Amino acid sequence: MNKGKVWINLRDSFWFLPTIYSILSIIAVAITALIDQWIISEYKNNIPSLFLTKSSVAQTLYGSMVTSILTMTTISFSTIMVVLTTYTTQFSPRTLQDFMKSRVTQHVLGVFSFGFIFSLINLFLIGKEPGLGLVSPLFTVIVSIICLAFFILFIHHSSRFLKVNNLIGAIRKSTSTLIAKTFEEKDYQTATEWDDSELKALDRSQAHVIPAQKSGYVQSVQYDSLIKWAKNHTLILETSFLMGDYIQKGMPLFYYWKDADNELTNPKECTAYVLIGNERIDTQDVEFSIQKLVEIAVRAISPSLNDPHTATNCINRIGSLLIELASVYEPIRYYIDNDDQLRLIAQPKSFEEYLYKSFYQIKIYGYHDISVMNSVLESLYKIAATQSQAVQEDVWTFSNTIINAVKVEELDELDFKRFNNEVEKLAEACNKDFSLPNS
Repeated sequence: MNKGKVWINLRDSFWFLPTIYSILSIIAVAITALIDQWIISEYKNNIPSLFLTKSSVAQTLYGSMVTSILTMTTISFSTIMVVLTTYTTQFSPRTLQDFMKSRVTQHVLGVFSFGFIFSLINLFLIGKEPGLGLVSPLFTVIVSIICLAFFILFIHHSSRFLKVNNLIGAIRKSTSTLIAKTFEEKDYQTATEWDDSELKALDRSQAHVIPAQKSGYVQSVQYDSLIKWAKNHTLILETSFLMGDYIQKGMPLFYYWKDADNELTNPKECTAYVLIGNERIDTQDVEFSIQKLVEIAVRAISPSLNDPHTATNCINRIGSLLIELASVYEPIRYYIDNDDQLRLIAQPKSFEEYLYKSFYQIKIYGYHDISVMNSVLESLYKIAATQSQAVQEDVWTFSNTIINAVKVEELDELDFKRFNNEVEKLAEACNKDFSLPNS
């Protein structure tokens, strides 16, 4: 497996940090035991008895520590189950990833693992004969205080995550970072246009096919590694997928063009640079990150919750993210190497696609709520008012579907007036002459 895939799987796994803390606890036991033996053998007579701990006292201390940590861990896992249930029923199952991958959650369980293993091993090493200790009992007291502090931190962290506004804000912040990373912090060269004569020579019927090795969602693509691989093998690759697509095993993943006299011995090597998993993740998938907010909004306007204010909050954040996306968005299709040679062709997602996926479900389920539709139009207006003419055309094209979804003839006078104001404001921002027929 590719090293990048291994690191992503390890980093995002729930047991990675607790395992690291557990290994550190074993090392801490060895270090404190050696220091204790050295201090007792060298300076026992010079140390006041107040600072020395008998084995019986240490045994009680370690036993109490083990019991306390087990209790705190049980409460923490119960809290996690409450959060997971709340997310699944009220927000979106997709948002579970944000809580479970939170470093605070993983560090808390890691600290608990450290304290439990440290105390348990020390309890085992005490032995039956009476003895004295200094560093190990003192360090155990410090660890217990740290565990208590992390337990309080975890309760605070969980309570914040249960507040929908904090969750929406966290998703918005992480998505904003992802947008900047995807379009501004690239470590490879790209182009939006390329020589037509060179492209015409790439006949799809003459291309070789590299099939997918497994089924699942495209989670991330290591473009830099793909470009280097294509350069090393002097060929041109073309992807047959978009980020977040579901890939079926055996279907074409890449097409490539190479001289017939120099065939590849193992073309499947490049599939290692495409991470395919059982679920979508937000490592590179901007659309999926935005869809988390969409799902929260859709659930908020459902009859079971009936919370249009939460939906409006999500719509405002989606609009803000689309403004950020539009300001840095590039329809990247061509990827080149250091010698300015074309190495990879990929079909980009258009801004119109991002716009559609952001609001079409809200339109389907929220057309009957005029406050929700007004919020969508207001967000579209803010996008159009701050972006280029090309973006304005995409916004206006999509806004017609929003306007047509509302049954204007059924609106009362005040609702119609407010809705019409939003429509006229949006039309003006898009440089269009449009107004609703008077009901």
